[in-house]
Amino acid sequence: MEKRIKGSCTTILVGKDASIDGSTIISRNDDGHEALDPERLVVVNPEDQPRHYQSVISKVEVDLPDNPMRYTSIPNSILTNGTWPAAGINSENIAMSATETITTNSRVLGIDPFVAGGIGEEDLCTLVLPYIHSAKEGVTRLGSLLEQYGTYEPNGIAFSDKDEIWWLETIGGHHWAAKRIPDDAYVVAPNRMNIDDFDFNADDTMASADLEQLIADYHLNPDFDRVNLRHIFGSASIKDTVYNNPRAWFGQKYFTPDVEQDPMEQDLPFICHANRKISIEDVKFVLSSHFENTKYDVYGSGSEADKTLFRPIGINRNHDVHILQIRNNVPAAVAGIHWLAFGANTFNTVVPFYANVNDTPASYKDADGTFNLNHMYWLSCTTALLGDTDYDFYVDMRNSYELEAMSAYRKIENDTDADLTNHQDVTAYLEAANQQLADTAMKLQTKLLGDMVIAGSEKMKLRYNLND
Repeated sequence: MEKRIKGSCTTILVGKDASIDGSTIISRNDDGHEALDPERLVVVNPEDQPRHYQSVISKVEVDLPDNPMRYTSIPNSILTNGTWPAAGINSENIAMSATETITTNSRVLGIDPFVAGGIGEEDLCTLVLPYIHSAKEGVTRLGSLLEQYGTYEPNGIAFSDKDEIWWLETIGGHHWAAKRIPDDAYVVAPNRMNIDDFDFNADDTMASADLEQLIADYHLNPDFDRVNLRHIFGSASIKDTVYNNPRAWFGQKYFTPDVEQDPMEQDLPFICHANRKISIEDVKFVLSSHFENTKYDVYGSGSEADKTLFRPIGINRNHDVHILQIRNNVPAAVAGIHWLAFGANTFNTVVPFYANVNDTPASYKDADGTFNLNHMYWLSCTTALLGDTDYDFYVDMRNSYELEAMSAYRKIENDTDADLTNHQDVTAYLEAANQQLADTAMKLQTKLLGDMVIAGSEKMKLRYNLND
């Protein structure tokens, strides 16, 4: 198996009754090990989907059905380690985000070891998303693949349709468990096993057939009176207290501020309820956050020890942030919105691309390993890098840009929705709207970078107060 250095992400899920407009929302920072790893937004049409798949990393081979659906995808630009589609929405408005790297423990791996030649993050969207017609069907298909081929790593995977969100976590080499997120709830999931209390007999859970018996046979449950999958199959390590738990703590603090919790707490809840309805802007803020208004803020005024104690959510290793929104109360043709931004999340905005298209704008599709400010990936990374040199100086420019940009995107989206019935070729109409969104995003991101360069040049150390 090819050597792979694992990345680390943060996931947010929002049920339809918890969101401000009745949408289901699954979202994730797609983080890697390196600071830069170019990504693209593409559409995989049925003729481009393989019928026989072979992984680059594990070399696993899988025969695929003959009837794939079209789907959006966010693959790597450099394919050394495979495609890594990351997330997308298929033509029936089913969304998938894969994966959130999670934790495990020696007890379960001693029973069901990882499979070196199995499936993993590189493969999952390609193997599942083009073939599912509901979120629950995504759980069923992926569970079957895990049981057949095994996996070489622990992962959490999100599925959604217009009504439901399901979250699946892999367990050992071949096992898995999944839980339906309540409609009125949200989840913030960092790089740990996240599912806690679990009822094998409930309508809102699914699991590999022998999982409950495996827990009993091998005496895996440390609790006296409940089944908590995080306790049974996950970790509660020192690393969790500084790397994982604080991210869940900050997201829960933001959405449910009246609940007091410790950022290092090992038992922060999986299912949560907010004190208000959650917007796309809220989700983006949390996925970009660096513990603002706390002593742990990397850009804040706390001590150096506090500022470096916890791993922030927004980080230089963010390669993309995607927010997959399946809207209700709109025609199916415009229900799927693939919100997307590239690079470190501190100085970018998510753009609401319509998923019901056959192609994507060049500025989001064509980035490669060559630095090029005509591609949003590189433009976003450049802006974030400059912003990092003096966050307090540049942040007001970022805030003004963010308000202007999100307002412009919302206006384009509202106008496109309203005029939908006047267009027979819906796909072409939505592709034109996406082009307008991409052009607007490039223009405003370039303006932000220019404003930062002009203002920042006055603060350069390489200056002298007396002019010639």
